Amino acid sequence: MTATDATPPDLRPYLTAAHEQLWCEADAFAADHVAARVPCMEASPHEVERTLPQLMAAKGWFGVTIAQTYGGMGAGHVAKTVLIHRLGVVSASAAAILQATLIPVGALHLWGTVEQKKRWLPQAAAGTVLMTIAVTEPDAGGHLGGIETTAECAGDEWVITGEKLHIGNSHLAHLHLVVARIPLPGVPTSQALTAFLVENDRDGVSVAEHRARLGLHGFSAGRLILDQVRVPAANILGEIGQGLYVAQSASILYGRPNLTALSLGIHEALVQTTAQFLSNRPRYDGHLSDQPVIQHRLGEMQSRLQTAMTTAYSAVHLLDDGLACDSQLISAKHVGHQLAAQSAQDAMELHGARALDADYPLQRLFRDIQHTYPPAGTGEFQRIHLAKAALGTAHIQWSQHAAAETAWSRPTPRPAPA
Repeated sequence: MTATDATPPDLRPYLTAAHEQLWCEADAFAADHVAARVPCMEASPHEVERTLPQLMAAKGWFGVTIAQTYGGMGAGHVAKTVLIHRLGVVSASAAAILQATLIPVGALHLWGTVEQKKRWLPQAAAGTVLMTIAVTEPDAGGHLGGIETTAECAGDEWVITGEKLHIGNSHLAHLHLVVARIPLPGVPTSQALTAFLVENDRDGVSVAEHRARLGLHGFSAGRLILDQVRVPAANILGEIGQGLYVAQSASILYGRPNLTALSLGIHEALVQTTAQFLSNRPRYDGHLSDQPVIQHRLGEMQSRLQTAMTTAYSAVHLLDDGLACDSQLISAKHVGHQLAAQSAQDAMELHGARALDADYPLQRLFRDIQHTYPPAGTGEFQRIHLAKAALGTAHIQWSQHAAAETAWSRPTPRPAPA
C-alpha cells in the first residue's frame, strides 16, 4: 500500500505527498508504540504517561509547527492535524499529550521576541522542554475576564500569585505560559491581562498531585499553583495588556483545531469499533450488520465521520494558506465534537450490554469524547462566535495574522485523470 492509498480520497485536496507520508508514519508509530501502552494507561488512571512523550520527542513531532530556523519541522497546521488525528484513533490520551503542548508553542511562535524564540523554540522542537498554557482557573473557568491570578511589578521583576486548573501536561511541563491580571485602577481586567513565560523550577511554582479524570487516562491536566513567583520582565510574552490577545489567538489558531483533530481520531475509532462488532455479531442466518435498521444507524455514523473529517482538514488547509478562516476553525471544533458525541451514543446503543464492559474499548472512547467539549470554548461559546460571523460583527481575524510557515501546506499538483 502506498502513502496515497492510506489516506481517504476526500482529503486528497488538502494533503501533499509529505502529509500522506506523515500519515503513514503516525499510523505505524501508533501501532508499534501507542497501542501497547493503552491497557497500562487505562489500568493506571492515577499515573501520568511519561514514555510516549519521550518517543514523540524523538520523532520531532513537538516541533511540527515550529519553523525550521528554530529546529522544527516547519510542517504547518494540516501536518499537525494529521499527527493528532492518527494518534487519536489509537489513543486519545497520546494525542492529547501532543496537542496540549502545541498550543503554547504556537503562542510563543506568534508573540515571542527573537530572544525568547531563540531560547525556547529549539528546546520545544526537540521535546526537551514541554509547555503548558495556563489560563483556566478554579472559579472563572475559561472566562478570560474573570481571571484572578495577579502579576505585580517589583522593580525589574514581576510577582505572580494565583491558581490555574485543567492545565494540559501540567505534570510533564518545563515551561508554563501563564495569563495573569495586572492590577491597574480603572482598567478592565480584559485590558490588563498579560502573558508570562514561567519556568517550572522557579520558587513558588508547584503542581498539585495528579488526579484521575473521567477519561484521557494517562494524560495530565492538573492544578498549577503560583505562590509569589518572581519572573523577569524579559519573560513577558507580547506586550503588557496583550494577554487577552495571546490567549485568544492561541485558542483559535491552535486550541480549536487541535481539539477538532482529537475528536476526529476518537470518532474514527468509534466507527471502526462499531462496524467490526456488528460485522461479527451473529443474528439469524447472518450478522447484525446485515439488518437494514442497523445499516441505517451505522451509515449515519459514517456520514458524520466524513463530514467531520472534511470540515477539519479544509479549515486547517485554509489556515496554512494564510486565509481568513477563524469561523471555519471555530465551526470545525464545534461540529467535530457534536458529531462525534452523537456517534458515541449510537455506538453505545448498537453494542447493547457489550458496551458496558470495562475491558472493551468502547467505554474508553465514550469517556474520552467528553473531554473535547469544554476546552477552547464550549459549544455555547462557539455558537456565539459563529453568530458574530453571521452578523458581520466579528472583529479580529487571527488567521490573517498567522502567515503560512511551510511549503507543506500547499497541495502537490496532481496529474489529471487519464
